[in-house]
Amino acid sequence: MEPLNLPRYEIKVKKACGRLAIFDILRRKYVALTPEEWVRQHFVHYLIEHLGYPSGLMANEKQLQIGDKHLRCDTLLYNRDLQPQMIIEYKAPSVALTHRVFDQILTYNLLLHVDYIVVSNGLQHICCKTDYEHQKYLQLNTIPEYEKL
Repeated sequence: MEPLNLPRYEIKVKKACGRLAIFDILRRKYVALTPEEWVRQHFVHYLIEHLGYPSGLMANEKQLQIGDKHLRCDTLLYNRDLQPQMIIEYKAPSVALTHRVFDQILTYNLLLHVDYIVVSNGLQHICCKTDYEHQKYLQLNTIPEYEKL
């Protein structure tokens, strides 16, 4: 897998059923090692180890339902009242972070009404704060530490 624009961490990888798997600390199990999963695991470790995000308030692969449509959030962060606070969407490093990527995460936010949305392909990370009063998203320069959310 290619190097990312994220800090290194102690990666746990094993071979399972002839394929590589990486340990997901939030789901507490090994999952298929895809380019997107490579980004997810690095990003989750970055949030926990460098920005102070509590792992107990995060969930990977969270299922959502809008009408008959079933969606899957890559990572969802809850606040201390267990209300959704941040949606994080990951793409493989080869995928550009376009408006189409943002449209996907904005669809999730129609249901969740979170304060922050984040997209990352491991090389570029974009974090926006939701301004519900003016119905827009404000792009931040950095991803805030948990205590500053």
